[in-house]
Amino acid sequence: MNCPCCSGKPYEECCKPYHTGEKHAPTAEALMRSRFSAFAIPNGKYLMETTFPPKRKYHNTEDLQEWGEINVWTKLEIVDKPSVSKVEFKAFYTDEEGKKQLHHELSKFKMIQNRWFYVSGEFLE
Repeated sequence: MNCPCCSGKPYEECCKPYHTGEKHAPTAEALMRSRFSAFAIPNGKYLMETTFPPKRKYHNTEDLQEWGEINVWTKLEIVDKPSVSKVEFKAFYTDEEGKKQLHHELSKFKMIQNRWFYVSGEFLE
């Protein structure tokens, strides 16, 4: 199967090693892609594990899992990488009512002990 992150690579060679804990994403963009794939598969546990530890109190694994399950994640587009720790992206999905949606965000990431974490995102129009 092609990786849901739209890299064009097979899932086994792209995001799966990150999801299984075999490897950690080497860049903020790779983490962003793997998190999109984790919504598409879905894998709420991975989404929680890759959230910046001080921010985890604002999320829970069950809600992240459910958000992945109730939507059909169709496409990821990387718009810009303004720095090594920021990624602007567009995530396309179909919601539970069958409506096409677009989530446009500038995400911030932070590296701790050679591992990237999602810190926060600013919604863009």
